[in-house]
Amino acid sequence: MAQQANDRMQTLTSSGMMQIHDASMDILARVGVVFNHEESLSIFKSRGFKVDGKTVYMAEEKIRQALASAPTQFCLSARNPDKNVQIDSDSFVTAPGYGAPYVIERTGERRPGSLPDYENFCKLVHTSKQIDVNGYLMVEPCDRPAKLAYLDMVSSNILLCDKPFMCSTASQKAVEDSLEMAAIAFGGESQKIQDMPVVIGLVNSRSPLQFGHEMAGSLITLAGRGQPCIVSSVVMAGLTGPIKLAGTLALQNAEILAGLTLAQLVRAGTPVVYGSTSAPIDMKTAALAIGAPELSMIIAATAKMARFYNLPCRCGGGLTDAHIPDAQAALESAFSLLTAVRNGSNFILHACGILSSFMSISYEKFILDEEALAMIRKMISPVEVSDDTLSLSSIEDVGIGGQFLTQSKTIELCWSEFFIPAVSQRKNYSIWHDGGSKRIDEIASEYVQRRLSEYRKPDCDPEIASRLAEFVAKRKQEAA
Repeated sequence: MAQQANDRMQTLTSSGMMQIHDASMDILARVGVVFNHEESLSIFKSRGFKVDGKTVYMAEEKIRQALASAPTQFCLSARNPDKNVQIDSDSFVTAPGYGAPYVIERTGERRPGSLPDYENFCKLVHTSKQIDVNGYLMVEPCDRPAKLAYLDMVSSNILLCDKPFMCSTASQKAVEDSLEMAAIAFGGESQKIQDMPVVIGLVNSRSPLQFGHEMAGSLITLAGRGQPCIVSSVVMAGLTGPIKLAGTLALQNAEILAGLTLAQLVRAGTPVVYGSTSAPIDMKTAALAIGAPELSMIIAATAKMARFYNLPCRCGGGLTDAHIPDAQAALESAFSLLTAVRNGSNFILHACGILSSFMSISYEKFILDEEALAMIRKMISPVEVSDDTLSLSSIEDVGIGGQFLTQSKTIELCWSEFFIPAVSQRKNYSIWHDGGSKRIDEIASEYVQRRLSEYRKPDCDPEIASRLAEFVAKRKQEAA
């Protein structure tokens, strides 16, 4: 019998993972991590960590204690219980793009994002068959005051979509308000959601080896309320991290473990997702190159390191440096998205819509990435082998040189067995040409308009909607 072919995808060996772990332990013990946040420093000091100024030094024993208390899985609850998601070693949970200040039109024109754009993306998430968790900051609404825009965004997340959602981590106050709004959405006061994960927040380190004031404060607030955190490192290899990928992996691992440790010190058992969108820089421009093949190599290695620690993993999804949803965008996004799914990432952020190295989001790209996700879900489904699926009786009936198109099983399964695309075209040239020779981005644009026009707002208790509106109005008035 022939041997199974080796997987040619770049991976880490067991010894390689151990070496990265040991290097990270050395970094944490000898170099340390800066926390620009007094409460964080106090927490570390009170638990026996060596603290010099703002630098915290971490012994491996304490890191291992923190890892031992971090759960391997958790359930993220939705306002609609049918849409709760489980995040564990087998899950494949998706969320849309995050943090784009601009919207790219199909024509290639770029404009600042607005609250109506943000609301539209909430509607697309709500109607999506491929996105499991509503994001936060899919696009920055420049038509709202920057310090208070989170109130409108979190309110939109709750009212326009009944899936689980990400909260604001723009500041400690933003997290506190997000949690208060989440508690209202779940029909009670803040105690209602204690130890019940209802939001998930993104906490990014500031490479190399720092946590900013707002990120550290957000992490403490989330952990204190038992809400899950994605502790994520975005090392720019060659700029904020070593040019060799092994060094970048050791650095990002140290940063993630430092954040995880703080979360466990605040509240043992806080769900933490091991996260990364580290990538190389382009050596001609010094810009982050998220379309580079090295990104996919880092994704694969990050998933390996998360499993090394028995933690759920977050990686980036449909990532590209292209400025429009063209062939470059499709090529780069497909590689990173497929790599993330295939290598076992459990929470895929930026799954839909991202262009311009995180700087822009596109309605058309959102739809095209959804199509890619649908194809990938089909690709990774196992081939069922049974007496029924082997179809021996059908093969015998048709015999040599026959056809299976009119067989009863083919007719029964013709609309369900194979993948049917939403926007990709399979018409022959003449039909395509006579129908207007539409490019896929044109078809996606029409599809967006149809989705938005057919959108129906999910049910919400009027009292909850009223209390949310009052809360937002009160916070805005206090800030005036």
